Amino acid sequence: MFALHAGHRARYPPTSLIGAPTVAEPSIAVRGNHLVNSNGQVVALHGVDISGTQWQCLYGHAFYGPSNSASIAAMAAWHINAVRIPLNEDCWLGINGVRMGAHAYRKAIREYIHRLRTHGLYAILDLHWAAPGTILSHIGAGFEGFFEMADESHAPAFWASVASYFKDDDSVLFDLFNEPNDISWSCWRNGCIAPRGYQTAGMQQLVDAVRATGATQPVMVAGLEDAAEAGKAWLENRPTDPAGQLVASVHVYGQSGVNRFAANIGIVAAQFPVIVGELGEMNCADDGLNTFLPWADSHGVSYLAWAWFIGGCASYPSLISNYNGTPTNFGLGYREHLLAKFPAP
Repeated sequence: MFALHAGHRARYPPTSLIGAPTVAEPSIAVRGNHLVNSNGQVVALHGVDISGTQWQCLYGHAFYGPSNSASIAAMAAWHINAVRIPLNEDCWLGINGVRMGAHAYRKAIREYIHRLRTHGLYAILDLHWAAPGTILSHIGAGFEGFFEMADESHAPAFWASVASYFKDDDSVLFDLFNEPNDISWSCWRNGCIAPRGYQTAGMQQLVDAVRATGATQPVMVAGLEDAAEAGKAWLENRPTDPAGQLVASVHVYGQSGVNRFAANIGIVAAQFPVIVGELGEMNCADDGLNTFLPWADSHGVSYLAWAWFIGGCASYPSLISNYNGTPTNFGLGYREHLLAKFPAP
């Protein structure tokens, strides 16, 4: 069972305020182990992650780099068809003393997604930074480290709000939690007291929070070990989605070998759509892409590369050296694969 919502976009500003569409607007849903558009045609996502929307709002701004139409056109020139947007639950809910108000943050994200849509691009909204209790979004003086799992105190409310806000937009997917880590599969599904001492929200609770709003978009569910693990354990512990729109999310950094891909990703892709929500090289090169990308294409696995961001490479892989789209060595390999494999959106 799958549902689409073509024609329901009243929550968005009139097109004339942001720029007239130049391409067909996208729609996406799950059918079997594939993603499909409103015509039932199979869709494989191939895109990029942006970075900054998960932290910049703590200082009063939604984006780190440019977010205008020209910056999206630079991305689209790589022949991507999707952008993953990391979100901060404090900023979305306007809690724990964030400097940017919830209304301004939501409006900025909404208008960015509208601009993506007018370029024919899908959007993935990712709960990237959790915020248990009164903690401000992350841990460590330099925002290093990750909470183990979404927090029960705010994450269900976050997803209820996000899903309500975007439930009439069929170009959006929901990535329920970025990188679960240091918990069991039982905790992952049902919640528990995390090693850091807070009550987590399990993936089932997050799926339920989205569906209670009436939203039927695809929901991405990342596995354990910072989303690196899926395989048989993901299949055995996956949450139940009454809308039948479940997608497995995996992050690939440094994994290699077709046997590893088959056991960890392929076994899941035979039953559910799989999106590699983050794909990165940790050596400032593109050699790993040459093995993984052809394998993913041949198995119907979608992927987005981390990240459309000017930064380092080893600890924070960067695709670009400027926001005009000039690639790094890592980005060059990714861009050349996309240009050779896919048409412009």
